[in-house]
Amino acid sequence: MKIVSFKAQDGRRLGVVEGDRLIDLQAADAKAPKDLGEWLRQSGGDLSPISDLAKRAPASARVPLKGITYAPPVGSPGKIVCLGLNYLEHVKEGFRDVPKFPTIFMRSTTSLVAHEQPILRPPMTDSLDYEAELVVIIGKRAKHLTMANALSCIAGYSCFNDGSVREFQRRTSQWDMGKNFDSTGGFGPWMVSADEVPAGGKGLKIESRLNGKVMQSDNTNNMMFPIAETLVDISQGMTLEPGDIVVTGTPSGVGFARKPPVWMNDGDVCEIEIEGVGLLRNPIKNEK
Repeated sequence: MKIVSFKAQDGRRLGVVEGDRLIDLQAADAKAPKDLGEWLRQSGGDLSPISDLAKRAPASARVPLKGITYAPPVGSPGKIVCLGLNYLEHVKEGFRDVPKFPTIFMRSTTSLVAHEQPILRPPMTDSLDYEAELVVIIGKRAKHLTMANALSCIAGYSCFNDGSVREFQRRTSQWDMGKNFDSTGGFGPWMVSADEVPAGGKGLKIESRLNGKVMQSDNTNNMMFPIAETLVDISQGMTLEPGDIVVTGTPSGVGFARKPPVWMNDGDVCEIEIEGVGLLRNPIKNEK
């Protein structure tokens, strides 16, 4: 099941994607939650109420998918937990020691930008880089996970472009400033439920394209810290809650490692495609 968030005249809404059409859940039930995080909190991660509502929706609730204004799949995630250095070849291109543990940093909600909406290039630097990443969306509260139960807290998966302002990322040993410029983190186009993706998001082709040219191409099997292990590690200290998202790191081929470097610029289009999950597309525009 693909669950999409979109904007309407009365604010955000949720829909279920069926082919080239969308089932508007609020048109089926005006009292239904309008944010995926709220659905997950109310249902304890159970997606069957969404599926059931979509099945009984009237014909009037079915509208064309083309032309909607997308919103990030989760409107206000409580936490955006990100991994750096999770693919060995990416570690090598950055001339870093191979990490022994997951490299964790955080993103803010103001950095998120939806499918088809512009990623903003800040005016004070040209070092805006692309990073294709698989997103885990947490479905139910979890703490002290084990390898036996780690995947049970996952509601689904999405695509992410971890747009990074490298100049600011490297000013100090802490990456957060360079990873949190407004509207630099592409997120979408939707959430694919976990039952439609291989366990732990394994074996998926992941690719980024800049103006149609392939820049990164790898497979999620090559994560050094696979999703189950990562969730176990994070949940030692952080309680994962419904609607939280975990962004799982990028493969090699990023712009800063190229000679000469390749940055995202005004007028470019960057696409992130993950097998079985979707294609996230964002134009790049100069911030005004």
